[in-house]
Amino acid sequence: MFSRAVRIFEVFGFQIKVDPSWLLIAALVVWTLSASYFPAQVPGLRPGDYLALGVVAAVAFFGGLILHELAHSLVARRFGLRVGGITLFIFGGVAELDEEPASARSEFWIAIAGPTMSLALAASCWLAHVTLEATDVSAPVQAVLGYLALINLILAVFNLLPAFPLDGGRVLRAALWQRSGDIVAATRQASMISEFLAYGLMTFGLLALFSGNTAGGLWQVLIAFFLLSAARATYQQLVMKTALGKRTVGSMMTRNTIVTTPDDTLAKVVDRLMLPNAVSFLPVTEGELLLGYVDTALIRRIDRENWDSTHVGDIYITADAGNTVPPTLPAETLLRRIAETGRRKFLVAEHQGLLGVITLTDLLSYLAVLQEIGVAGRPAFPTSRPANRQR
Repeated sequence: MFSRAVRIFEVFGFQIKVDPSWLLIAALVVWTLSASYFPAQVPGLRPGDYLALGVVAAVAFFGGLILHELAHSLVARRFGLRVGGITLFIFGGVAELDEEPASARSEFWIAIAGPTMSLALAASCWLAHVTLEATDVSAPVQAVLGYLALINLILAVFNLLPAFPLDGGRVLRAALWQRSGDIVAATRQASMISEFLAYGLMTFGLLALFSGNTAGGLWQVLIAFFLLSAARATYQQLVMKTALGKRTVGSMMTRNTIVTTPDDTLAKVVDRLMLPNAVSFLPVTEGELLLGYVDTALIRRIDRENWDSTHVGDIYITADAGNTVPPTLPAETLLRRIAETGRRKFLVAEHQGLLGVITLTDLLSYLAVLQEIGVAGRPAFPTSRPANRQR
């Protein structure tokens, strides 16, 4: 999901990562606090003092955000779910669950854990703020505690909005799931409600823009677009996961694939194999041994006048863990790998022997057929595959 995220530390076995987009919101928070919030709360300080307060408050705020996501992660682990890590990005933070909760009950407790943590932090900071008001503790410390109480309260309330996939949207999905017993239908309904709220937020943001509140309006529009895209993407991912069911790569791959050998020239590959069979990706084999693959992207790097004298063995990509998958790999896992790496075509092999080829087109075609016959959201069932669908 966050391919550019950088790991910064680990806590309770969870990797805490930062996406480059987080730097923008971090800088914006520090600037807002040091330029306007703290000067209004504690007048008379030097600019450097306001900057220091802004940095301290921002670090504490993002620390609270990590605790919010850590609460989700710990409860998810308690229910037996795998968590890929916690990532801070431009719209806050996210606990990256590798799988969906198994029940509405677990969905509810995982979702509610984050806002509960934020409310607890808000209450703690507010109590500390009220307590210190009666003492001689410096006003800047009180101002920081007051800010942390307010921002954690806002974080909890915002996340409890019934906008999927925010925590409130997940609580809503848990309730709908508990009532219907159908997670796909519950996700669809929660996503529709989220879209309605996103369009409403977008409208308010546009009105704010036209009223002169440029920063606030723009931020509302950006959040609305995030909610809109996240809700749709989450629903589509669940539909694909449910449709693929427990199917494996071996049950969906193209068998009896057209292959080439290291001794074939590029001219032969193009004129006798690729063009007549309308394929752009060919495994390279030598007897029963899989060596790698050659595709149109590799061939284009060679000048056309050299195709007759250049052999496949001169340019092919060696088979490795990055481009080769076993037949037992779940199709859902392959789909996730495609999304993470951008690679669309894979060799399927076992014991260095070629079994077939599987592509993103194969997976999408299967899902499209299920959608056309009206079972895209139901568990997948065994189907036969054409012998040759190599692309």
